[in-house]
Amino acid sequence: MIKKSNPTISVIVPVYNKAAYLRECVDSILRQTYRHIEVLLVDDESTDESGAICDAYGEKNERVRVVHQKNSGPTAACVAGMRKALGDYYMFVDSDDYLEPETLSEMAERLTGKPGEIVCCNHVVEKQRGKVQVASGVTPGIYEGERLRREIKAKLIGEEKKVIPLSRCMKLCEKSLFEGNEVYYDYSLRFGDDTNLMYPAMLASSRVVIMKGAFYYHYRYVEGSLVHRYDEGLFAGVQRLMEAVRRTAEDKKAPDGAGAAAREYCYMLLYVMKNELRGPGKDYRKRIQRIFSDEKVKELVQNTPILVTERSNQLLYVGMQYPGGMLLRLLRAVLRIYDRKRET
Repeated sequence: MIKKSNPTISVIVPVYNKAAYLRECVDSILRQTYRHIEVLLVDDESTDESGAICDAYGEKNERVRVVHQKNSGPTAACVAGMRKALGDYYMFVDSDDYLEPETLSEMAERLTGKPGEIVCCNHVVEKQRGKVQVASGVTPGIYEGERLRREIKAKLIGEEKKVIPLSRCMKLCEKSLFEGNEVYYDYSLRFGDDTNLMYPAMLASSRVVIMKGAFYYHYRYVEGSLVHRYDEGLFAGVQRLMEAVRRTAEDKKAPDGAGAAAREYCYMLLYVMKNELRGPGKDYRKRIQRIFSDEKVKELVQNTPILVTERSNQLLYVGMQYPGGMLLRLLRAVLRIYDRKRET
């Protein structure tokens, strides 16, 4: 039960060029059966109608406040929302996603009012070809003390399958969890920005509730998103992300912090390999060989064993270890077939 009756929940929505979905998102928040909310729409200098849509909601509904900022990325938008927030708890909702009406009521029922608590619901991936329910990889229940440290904090990173998605969404977080964490944020990150924001907060948690069922959050999977496009700067971004993760793990004394960070880096390199295989032209092999022949990367991969169970990742992992020309051509062909199947 809630010890502090009806705590205010600040729902923070970073907005950038999502005019097609924004109204559905905001309407789903305003329809929450839990009424003690404020909504902060943070427009990150959108170039479509998103900013005007935000302003229209702000003018019509007293629970909605709008922040306009110079384009600075999703983490900066979340931080701007937190700085303006008046609530006791934060809930982040991406501007192309939406919530079931009972989301906040059901999550708030699990609160105790203790500092550092987080309540996690599950989510539904909305694809063009259907919907897929996705649950946390850890047993539903309440995690505190040594159980929290052993079963969640020790496994937040460095695992192929996360016990809890390090998404900023699907979580109701007590506000003090984010205090002082800006020293770890890299606002330039576009890949891994959720990890950059949530890893420090999760390590600071004192109580984590994993709900059973509770497929309340609807994540819209947009074809042609970052996971399918070639990103020339992905490897550099992964390097910056992992430096922030390493510092966070060290400062906050994460269980097996150094080892977990090294393993996480190797898992991130699987994304790098996949990204470079999607690269244009014939130079993709040179780029891959340059990255994975780098002494630091090579040493990391060779000296950091990781468990790779997904078949596609197993092939990429072999490519990381032996980035030869013939193998890379095979992997590129396999990935192109995979992408075509995903698009049909």
